[in-house]
Formats: sequence, C-alpha cells, structure tokens
Amino acid sequence: QAQLVESGGGLVQAGGSLRILCAASGRTFRGYAMGWFRQAPGLERECVAAINWSGGRTYYINSVKGRFTISRDNAKNTVYLQMNSLKPEDTAVYYCAADFRPNGELPVVVGDYDNWGQGTQVTVSS
Repeated sequence: QAQLVESGGGLVQAGGSLRILCAASGRTFRGYAMGWFRQAPGLERECVAAINWSGGRTYYINSVKGRFTISRDNAKNTVYLQMNSLKPEDTAVYYCAADFRPNGELPVVVGDYDNWGQGTQVTVSS
C-alpha cells in the first residue's frame, strides 16, 4: 500500500488561501486516482476534489467549485489542493486518499478508496 502524508494545513482568515499537499511513498504513484476529502466535527467525510491518475479528469464538490483546484505531479508522487477564497465552513480535517484505477476512473466516494493519510487540519476564522 502507498503511504500518504498530508501537509500544509493551518489557520487562515476568511478570504485567504492555503495549499495543502499529499506526498505518497512506498510504491509508484502511477495508476492511482487521488482524492481530497474533509471531515468537520459531527459531519460525514466528504469528497472535496478528486483527480484521475493522468490528471485529465477532475471532480469538485459544488461548494468549492471555482475556489479550489486539485493537481498532481506524478514525477514527485505529490497531489496538491489549492484553496482560495476560504470560508469558515471550509474548516475541517482534510484527508488525502488514493485508489488504484489505471483505467482512468475517478472515484468520489469514501468507500472507493483503500489508502488514506492521517489528515491535516484547516481552520478558517471569520
């Protein structure tokens, strides 16, 4: 299994930006779809954004469209989530997830992913 390590979280004021990243190690990144999920206290974990292994397909939950951008660098085994115009409701623990999908599929459900990072806290103050 790939080991995923998130970083870049922190505290930011509303309207600000953060970039979080997820570095994968242990095996090749190639062929893996990657997802960014978040979970706020008392709420279910949800897929914020996802990208297929080639980077040619992306998914965003409606609430972040136009504000968040997911990208990946397969040579560096790293996936990024650029978050702009942050809102207090974006506050959550953000998790990186990976699943082997060499056919280009783009899973967006928690149960579709086998590999998870430990999470990074993002807090947006009003």
